[in-house]
Amino acid sequence: MNESRRTASRTAVLVCQGRAAADGRAAIGRFTDPVAVRLLRVAERTPVDEVRASTPPEGWQARIAYESVRACAEVVVPRTVAIDEALRARVTSQLVILGAGLDTRAWRLPWLAQTDVWEVDHPASQEDKRVRLAEAAQVVRGPDESNRPAAELPTTARTVRFTPVDFAVDDLGAALEAAGHDPSAPTTWLWEGVVPYLTRDEVRATVAALAARTVPGSALVVNYQAPSVKAAVGRLLTRMLGSSVTAGEPWRSLWRPQRMAALLAEFGLRVVSDDILLALARSLGSPTRGRTSLQSGRVAVAESH
Repeated sequence: MNESRRTASRTAVLVCQGRAAADGRAAIGRFTDPVAVRLLRVAERTPVDEVRASTPPEGWQARIAYESVRACAEVVVPRTVAIDEALRARVTSQLVILGAGLDTRAWRLPWLAQTDVWEVDHPASQEDKRVRLAEAAQVVRGPDESNRPAAELPTTARTVRFTPVDFAVDDLGAALEAAGHDPSAPTTWLWEGVVPYLTRDEVRATVAALAARTVPGSALVVNYQAPSVKAAVGRLLTRMLGSSVTAGEPWRSLWRPQRMAALLAEFGLRVVSDDILLALARSLGSPTRGRTSLQSGRVAVAESH
């Protein structure tokens, strides 16, 4: 098992910080995530508040945290909008979120009211999220209700089923079967922010596993990274300098659109759209300072017929 996956994902926290920093400040009317900040702890909110106030801190470590959150916010705005709108256009009774991290859709999207959601992630990350949900619920209840048993935040989805899976070693199909997923009913699959951290073999195995539980009327929304020399150099430098909060979680596979489409087609999934995040960001009027990350990031939608 990959050592970096034995503990809760730092990337998941950074992405949550990015969404919290952008809420109410970017792509107004298209992007919102008021739940994200509730899942962050006090220290994790500091750079979020600084980014929202556009007040870079003193000291290189604090400045790195600030710039990481700022840059992440630029990426997650178009990515979230593209995914949310794809999900809204393809509502089914089942939504499986692969590598859910600190995803908030089951707590904020009203069109999931008749949808059962399976959140699939590494056990350590999933346990961390459930603790954060309980902590957030305590804050929401207030001190006058402190004697009530700990609970999690109320969901907008019909149900949320936490399904622990280590994609490197576990059987995704068996885990979903045990968690009550119905392979005979249409499913919307969401795979955001995970593909780069898996090897090509792991990506292929995951596609095969989900395709085996996919029937006509289903769809896959997948976020992935295309090859980019500039992005590769940048990530290498941050790893060498140890200046990234996610330096211990390296990318393992990059995909050109043609190869991703070919892989999905092999398993009966036809790509109907594949958008570059940079173009989406420009159409939303959101910041594009981090053009390299936005240029290599993509969101594809594939359907099963």
